Amino acid sequence: MNQYETVFILTPVLSEPQMKEAVQKYKDLILDNGGEVINEENWGMRKLAYPIQKKTTGFYSLFEFKAAPEFIQKLETAYRRDERLLRFLTFKMEKYAVQYSETRRKAKKEEEAKEN
Repeated sequence: MNQYETVFILTPVLSEPQMKEAVQKYKDLILDNGGEVINEENWGMRKLAYPIQKKTTGFYSLFEFKAAPEFIQKLETAYRRDERLLRFLTFKMEKYAVQYSETRRKAKKEEEAKEN
């Protein structure tokens, strides 16, 4: 199994429960196909660099996961069929990207621990 990272942007017209349901749908898709979600981040509503489908903002969400290479095609097909998604990007993480991601998560946890 390879490690991947996927980021997708949901349309801003969704309510909070609809947005959470869409994110959960993709998390379940990964898990149901033998994948393992390592990290999940909700970046919230952000301004887009340029308008997409006449929208200037969107809900950003990131998943870091392990899955079989064949699964990526299935995931991206699901993304393309979902009208709630504006854009998505999935890429395979090389060993240095995995190390950087682990370091970043560890630093983030330490920072949160200091705040509490």
